[in-house]
Amino acid sequence: MDWDKLRIFHAVADAGSLTHAGDTLHLSQSAVSRQIRALEEGLNTTLFHRHARGLILTEQGELLFDATKHMSKRLEAASARIRDSEEEVFGELRVTTTIGFGSLWLAPRLPALYEKYPDLKIDLMLEERLLDLPMREADVAIRMKEPSQADLIRRRLMTINMRLYASPRYLAVNGVPQTLDDFSTHRLISQNASSAQVSAGAILVSELMSHMIGSRLTVNNYFGVLQAVIHDLGIGLLPDYLTQDFPDLVRVLPDVQSAEVPVFLAYPEELRQSKRVEVFRDFVSEEVIAYRRRQKESDSSTAV
Repeated sequence: MDWDKLRIFHAVADAGSLTHAGDTLHLSQSAVSRQIRALEEGLNTTLFHRHARGLILTEQGELLFDATKHMSKRLEAASARIRDSEEEVFGELRVTTTIGFGSLWLAPRLPALYEKYPDLKIDLMLEERLLDLPMREADVAIRMKEPSQADLIRRRLMTINMRLYASPRYLAVNGVPQTLDDFSTHRLISQNASSAQVSAGAILVSELMSHMIGSRLTVNNYFGVLQAVIHDLGIGLLPDYLTQDFPDLVRVLPDVQSAEVPVFLAYPEELRQSKRVEVFRDFVSEEVIAYRRRQKESDSSTAV
């Protein structure tokens, strides 16, 4: 097949319009239309249904578009590798992680990375959905479980635990629970059962709910749980990586915690030589080492 025709087809399928594709490709609508007709004739099939509101892919068109999307991702990866300089760090790096970890642990530490590499552009994608790294939906992922996708380089960064925390003001007003049975006079704040969360946290919530709970507030992410806790609403189930950046949090019932949750950094094998990935990986690893050191120092001082 003619690569140029495939490139034009991909743009049309992506835009759903000859005119919009032409604007993207800097070609006239008629030139784009001729290339699409030529491609259809060469394949002896119809790729688009044409109607007044635009273009809709036929079944054959969907098959070809799926192939060109894969090609486009691979070309982007190759382009990124070519652009990576052996001496400089620049360009965009797409990093995906969970909403909680990204907003509460990673983002506050990024100023130090930008100070070292001001030409680096981080596109931080915070969502619970697992993005496809081999298909270049992201360049680097930090996740609360080991990635199962093939052709990935993985590095275990650390482990975290879900623990119970409250604000000093809440405990001063409501008292400090000494046992789980004391929760009958307290409010438990946690993620709701339908929200995406680490399984270890969900299991601990289930165990806590087997006791009498005086009141409950559920939120769909850890950021919301944290906000409720620091505003004195109750005792929240939160990841322990928060304690360093929120030192006023007081750990409650120190014998109660989830199983360990592993945190992994992963990126595609084809980005092994990427300078951008290298500096980000090393930066996060250094931050984790510093975090672990401070965590050991603070663990003994957070328990009540």
